[in-house]
Amino acid sequence: MLKGIKLRLYPTRAQEGQLWQLFGNNRFVWNQMLAMAKARYKNNPGSRFINEYGMNNLLKTLKTEYLFLKLSDSTSLQVVNHQLAQAFSMLFKHRGGQPRFKSRRSAKQAYTGRFPASKQLVVAKHRVKLPKLGSIKTSKTGQLVDGQIKRYTVSHDATGRYYLSLQVEFPEPKSLPKTGVQVGIDLGVADLAITSNGQKYPKFQAPWEEKQGITWQRKFDRRKRQAKVNVIQWNHDKAHLIKLELNDYQNWQRARKIKARYQQRLANRRKDYLNKLTTQLVKVYDVIVIEDLKVKNLMHNHHLAKSIANASWYQFRTMLDYKCQWYGKQLIVVSPNYTSQQCSKCGFQSGRKPLEIREWTCPHCGTHHDRDINAAVNILHKGLKAVQ
Repeated sequence: MLKGIKLRLYPTRAQEGQLWQLFGNNRFVWNQMLAMAKARYKNNPGSRFINEYGMNNLLKTLKTEYLFLKLSDSTSLQVVNHQLAQAFSMLFKHRGGQPRFKSRRSAKQAYTGRFPASKQLVVAKHRVKLPKLGSIKTSKTGQLVDGQIKRYTVSHDATGRYYLSLQVEFPEPKSLPKTGVQVGIDLGVADLAITSNGQKYPKFQAPWEEKQGITWQRKFDRRKRQAKVNVIQWNHDKAHLIKLELNDYQNWQRARKIKARYQQRLANRRKDYLNKLTTQLVKVYDVIVIEDLKVKNLMHNHHLAKSIANASWYQFRTMLDYKCQWYGKQLIVVSPNYTSQQCSKCGFQSGRKPLEIREWTCPHCGTHHDRDINAAVNILHKGLKAVQ
């Protein structure tokens, strides 16, 4: 079983400089290979695209010409070629756009390498040893016990922090004990999840982080605009203004970092809430039936787009999916069509109802329904019928 584990890194000043050298080397190789591919196509449109194997051969020439590339982990440069080849493959299949050049001013910088099976990653309780970097302080290493490291990614994000993301192979986990209980789940906006047995799980809320994120987003936009105005003014009045590049304005950069930290805190709290909720559901129920919602289409409704994005239905479904696989439970996905309109007791179709109607009575059998619970029961019936 493969798992992704993310750790916080605390590099020294010297290691920070080394990390930025490694980020730059990977960016340099990507840009060089992409420029070569574009020039080759421009000069001879009928020429064959150089594949990953060909780009790896060109790495030898680049390392001879640019000696600083030898400071990088060799596998990380090969991963760059693999990612570029994949990007072109998606382009040729019409499933993605053209690969673009990478900028050193990008808020996120990262490099990925393959970890050698013969080496040990964890060297102490809060220290790991990475290729070319050596021993570096980290947040925790207890999660890595009994795991085989496959790949590692070191990244620097907009908050100014460094992270280590690991792809780790673990033995298959033990299945959770069977409970014999089945449930249908209707996803909503007012409540995140409503089960067919009448239980409602509230939506995620973090008003303080959300308010701070909005406040600092406004400050960021305002300061960025003022920095742009100052740069434009300098071109016309060079005698009275100090020449600064756009990214040199510290107020703007400070707002960018604070804004990113509040937004990251909000995202982390939401992810933690969804993890706890999905784990609880997988422990309690053996069969879970959910609806196959097209979130991208629903986001076109500008009245509900913010609430839908905050609910993170897709992330909720993804977590349920892999946790059911891990722990021996069953997840069934069904179409949401007519689940809110149909009476779960007699099957009568009562027609479409506005969202403000939360309760209704079936005109055929007289059963009084809670809209969301009725939909969850219909989802459960659909799922059980599909697997029979």
